[in-house]
Amino acid sequence: MDFSRVALSDDDQAFQQELRGFLRTVVTDEVIQRDRETGENFDEGVHLALAQAGYLAADFKSEAEGGFSPVRRRIFELEIGRAHTPWFHWPTTMMVAHTLQRFGSAQLKEEVLPKVLSGHYRLCLGYTEPEGGSDVATCKTRAVRDGDAWIINGSKMFTSNAHNAQYVFLVTNTDPDAPKHQSLTMFLVPLDTPGVEIQPLRTVDGDRTNITYYSDVRVDDKYRVGEINGGWTVLREALNAEHGTVERDTAGLQKLATMTEHVLLLAEAVDHIAARAADDDSVRYRLGRSIAKMEAAMSSPEMFGRVAIAQTLRDVSPDLMDILGTESSLPGEVEYIFRLAGPTGIYGGTLEVFRNMIAQHVLGLGRPNYSAPATRKS
Repeated sequence: MDFSRVALSDDDQAFQQELRGFLRTVVTDEVIQRDRETGENFDEGVHLALAQAGYLAADFKSEAEGGFSPVRRRIFELEIGRAHTPWFHWPTTMMVAHTLQRFGSAQLKEEVLPKVLSGHYRLCLGYTEPEGGSDVATCKTRAVRDGDAWIINGSKMFTSNAHNAQYVFLVTNTDPDAPKHQSLTMFLVPLDTPGVEIQPLRTVDGDRTNITYYSDVRVDDKYRVGEINGGWTVLREALNAEHGTVERDTAGLQKLATMTEHVLLLAEAVDHIAARAADDDSVRYRLGRSIAKMEAAMSSPEMFGRVAIAQTLRDVSPDLMDILGTESSLPGEVEYIFRLAGPTGIYGGTLEVFRNMIAQHVLGLGRPNYSAPATRKS
């Protein structure tokens, strides 16, 4: 891992200052307060302003296509987090849009992609099912062919931002008699289709996610993404991008870990407590230990940082609650982070899933064996 600092050119420094000024204008205290109160993690005004200024298109495109350079993309990601921008759903939209760009029909790409980059179309994920857990391949939501269309029935959990999105990237089962990885077909379903129902679901940290129901939802075959029963190939590309298991370039700027914005909130809370309560030696020791864990987590990229950040939130937030005392039970910075720490280790896959992926993809330890232990002969 390269901890060296990147020397910004004059142009990149000007870009950073321009971006900071823009974010100060659109990400106001009122926007941040409303986001905290609603748990939306999304603000349409901010999203459209970023699109109009060209930031969404620059983030979506490669440098060769006129998008950000690696350095500017890193500046953009860091400044978005530092400004507390309601932002978490753009990376989801972008991930689905990239998958659509690769596997979607020309007609579907023409319908969706321009309005994604203009900010008017947002995309969400329809993966997890009420009884499915982390294994999305156990999908029970059925899609049945009916001429040039499909009839979809089923339900999905944790369809975050569905109420602000126009399409859901939906995994369905199109051949229940086939092995589970050969029975899946992906669709980009318009959420205004008759038969789609979105119900809000609140998490312990106050975020809003959704349960979505699909009752005889009829979608044209043009909304299919990839081959029939070839959905695992399509889905795997999106999952690898989300989890950070794809190959990255070696330019020295590895992908920021998911949930980096969360650890920035933790760092701010530690700073505020240190300014108030660092006169006691034991408190200084505990805060110093917390800062060391945070620095290590913030320096870890990709899925390694995903695990380190979530575990650090779980380790440090109880310490902050204890240092702050009874005041920590009141709504505020530390209390919010304590509630946030649990779900951070679940969003996008549990810590156990990510640790298994690190063991398999990085350490080469093979798949975990969950079979019952062998019995000894008496």
